[in-house]
Amino acid sequence: MKKNDFQELLASIDQAREIHKRKLKPGRTFKFNPTTVKKIRKKLHVSQSEFAYMIGVSVNTLQNWEQGRRKPEGPALALLKIAENSPKTILTALHI
Repeated sequence: MKKNDFQELLASIDQAREIHKRKLKPGRTFKFNPTTVKKIRKKLHVSQSEFAYMIGVSVNTLQNWEQGRRKPEGPALALLKIAENSPKTILTALHI
């Protein structure tokens, strides 16, 4: 790894720490509404257990998202955003 690349990597880690401590705002955020997960699932015409299997989470996790007790984060949130905007793409990508 080149020295300049390594310095950029270290700088991004420092930024992540500052964001985690809420001292710095993230460059982008996704707003989440619990009804969104249910709407996405219904657009795909799948049950809770089928959708949970598709995206690699437990049925309990999916139910918690749909009922607003928990919020999806990281890769799950990104996958849900793709499914919301392009349901056919997600079905094709997941070979469903």
